[in-house]
Amino acid sequence: MSYTRDLQIAAIIIVLTILFVLIPPLNNSPIRTILGIMMVLFLPGYALIAALFPRKNDLDSIERLALSFGLSIAVVPLIGLGLNFTSFGIRLVPILISLSVFTLAMLMIAHYRRSKLSEDERFEVPFSHIYSPIKNEIFNSKQGIDKILSIILIISILVSVITLIYVIVTPKQGEKFTEFYILGDNGKAQGYPTLMEAGKNSSVIVGIANHEYMLTNYTLGISLENETIKKMHVKLKHNSTWEKKVFFTPEKTGKKLKLEFMLYKEDNFTAPYRDLHLWVNVSST
Repeated sequence: MSYTRDLQIAAIIIVLTILFVLIPPLNNSPIRTILGIMMVLFLPGYALIAALFPRKNDLDSIERLALSFGLSIAVVPLIGLGLNFTSFGIRLVPILISLSVFTLAMLMIAHYRRSKLSEDERFEVPFSHIYSPIKNEIFNSKQGIDKILSIILIISILVSVITLIYVIVTPKQGEKFTEFYILGDNGKAQGYPTLMEAGKNSSVIVGIANHEYMLTNYTLGISLENETIKKMHVKLKHNSTWEKKVFFTPEKTGKKLKLEFMLYKEDNFTAPYRDLHLWVNVSST
């Protein structure tokens, strides 16, 4: 049935989008971005227009194209607003499922309404001759200001889509920084070891989170009263976190000694990039 071919293609794109978003081996592909843009900016509006206007004379091709983009931009925020008042919230999977259900429902309605019309009345996309009708509609059938407005409308839509793709593919970098923190053995910001014995292991949980937009080499140094007692190297990709229980052995004894945790970046040891400290008491064994 040629009159449902566009609906079938739309349904296939929805299924592919779900696969490329949810399946780990596929969700790192650039195809995911292309399918996601179509899913957000075009398909919901196209399906809604197909359901509302099943006859070929209801709208011309330029109006269908423009309204598909326009209604998609209107429908998607409304679905997001509805999700905001549910327990699901505005998250990737609920939005994907909601858009998929809405779009598929509109495609089914469009299929049903077209099937009730005669072959001469129902709308269908002439894929084999799609270029000539659009060309004729823009350059032959329209006159004066109508022709100019149609051309401007198409150019505006193309520029908007290209701009959106550029923004998504090349996001603006935010502030570059590194998180550096220490936790007690219970994994909370409390219960730090403040009473230690010389020659015996003590430990804290050390965390490093890289937000430098690049692969970064860190050096973690632990010192007691300016004497190094532990040093280790950590290599982290952007947006990755290293958190580990770190053991160290104090040797110097005394009260209110300064136990420092110093983080250096890219072998620059002139001054710590980040530093933390605890005041501890170290007794002899």
